[in-house]
Amino acid sequence: MGILSMIGLSGKSESVQEFMNKGAVIIDVRTVGEFREGHIKNSKNIPLDTIFSKVEEIKKLNKPVIVCCRSGMRSAQANSILKNSGIECMNGGGWQSLEGKL
Repeated sequence: MGILSMIGLSGKSESVQEFMNKGAVIIDVRTVGEFREGHIKNSKNIPLDTIFSKVEEIKKLNKPVIVCCRSGMRSAQANSILKNSGIECMNGGGWQSLEGKL
């Protein structure tokens, strides 16, 4: 397993567009301050240090989730937490890169 696979950036079973076609919600796991400096339109800001406590709230959305951050490292951690909680999720990587794929 390569490093990209370990952090959830390769071997994706579905593409960003396929997730979006299913009504995915984009969750940006950067800090509130980072989010204020720029983010994907209509994305939700749930900082990584609070994501575990928000799992039930995210489940109630009843939609797949794409997580993003600045570089893809924090979103990889959030992706793991959400997947382990039974949420259909993918790591979108850095928010600016993800925005270019939308």
